[in-house]
Amino acid sequence: MESTVDNTDSAVRAPGQKRTLFQYLLVSARGFCMGAADVVPGVSGGTMAFILGIYEELINSIRMVARPPFWRAVTRLDFGEAMRLVNVVFLIFLALGVFAAIFLLAPGIEYLLVHQPIIIWSFFFGLVLASVFVVAQRVSHWQVHLWLALAGGAVAAYLIVGLVPVQTPNTWWFLVLSGAISICAMILPGISGSFILVLLGKYQFILSAVNQRDVVPILWLALGSSIGLITFAQVLGWLFRHYRNATIAVLTGFMIGSLRKVWPWKEVLDSMVDRHGEMVPIVERNILPPLMAGGSVNMEILIALGVGLVGLVVVLGLERLATAPDTSTEQAR
Repeated sequence: MESTVDNTDSAVRAPGQKRTLFQYLLVSARGFCMGAADVVPGVSGGTMAFILGIYEELINSIRMVARPPFWRAVTRLDFGEAMRLVNVVFLIFLALGVFAAIFLLAPGIEYLLVHQPIIIWSFFFGLVLASVFVVAQRVSHWQVHLWLALAGGAVAAYLIVGLVPVQTPNTWWFLVLSGAISICAMILPGISGSFILVLLGKYQFILSAVNQRDVVPILWLALGSSIGLITFAQVLGWLFRHYRNATIAVLTGFMIGSLRKVWPWKEVLDSMVDRHGEMVPIVERNILPPLMAGGSVNMEILIALGVGLVGLVVVLGLERLATAPDTSTEQAR
């Protein structure tokens, strides 16, 4: 059995540990990155949380809602202690960033997915590819069983992202169920909660609700997400404490397998008509683009490589930010 998580990891903070206002604004900026990733079906906000160094703090904060110390504080009406235990200020600033990204970027990303798919998929392919190497470095020592765990995660994600979406009802109970399932994927690096919504036939419906400010279906989805998040955080928290290296290896494998979904060049094999009467692809196959176009090098490939490189640089820059010495925390103590 692996040893428990090393609490010397600078990315893991104790609940309620003080931050400066500037540091909380950085938490919102990281939440913004998570929200931007979650909008795209194929990219996980959990990936961004991992490379930005807040993943384990996020999981530990969420799981505390279902733990005895939190409820003992609530029953004593000691709400200050209860809020400290769940790291409420951290969660609020993070949520502000996530929701700001969803509401501000959803229209633009929706447009790019339709009109410039190569560009946006190239960016996220570079982002996820770089994330594989960044997250893999969090494993303290690679061994045979960890490589097997990585391979298992990669195969599982590869198969999941190849599943075919289904048509499902827009009733309240299915929206709650969809939220509970998708949020579990959303906090797993490499498995996109948005793509799970695609598989459940709810991505276009929810994206439209966000853009049209239709609050009711969003609230039903949020209720299911809250239930799934608190429940699944218990499992993840336990895994990180007892099998940290193996957990990171599996999550790295998830990201490798998810590259199948974010490959920029695809051939549509089957489509369906959505609720707005528009044709949307439901079965696609990854293809290789032609190297030459019109007697010269295919400029689309060069542009895609450039955009993918930007995604790679963004991840490395964010990872550098996340691992930078946190001098202001020491000053705030």
